[in-house]
Amino acid sequence: MKVNGEQMSCGTNTSLEDFINLHGYRKEVIAVELNGDIVPKGEYANTILTEADTLEIVSFVGGG
Repeated sequence: MKVNGEQMSCGTNTSLEDFINLHGYRKEVIAVELNGDIVPKGEYANTILTEADTLEIVSFVGGG
């Protein structure tokens, strides 16, 4: 699986929510694109990842 341009392994039957938690992302401050489509936060637990997937994870940064 490719995550933000880097090859990673997602394991078997790993949900997007599990992947996010395992890699230390805070779901409150990120947006996730899976294979070109934005995934709603409410679908993270139901979205199962495969080795063929491409993820882009973007963090929101506040500032002034």
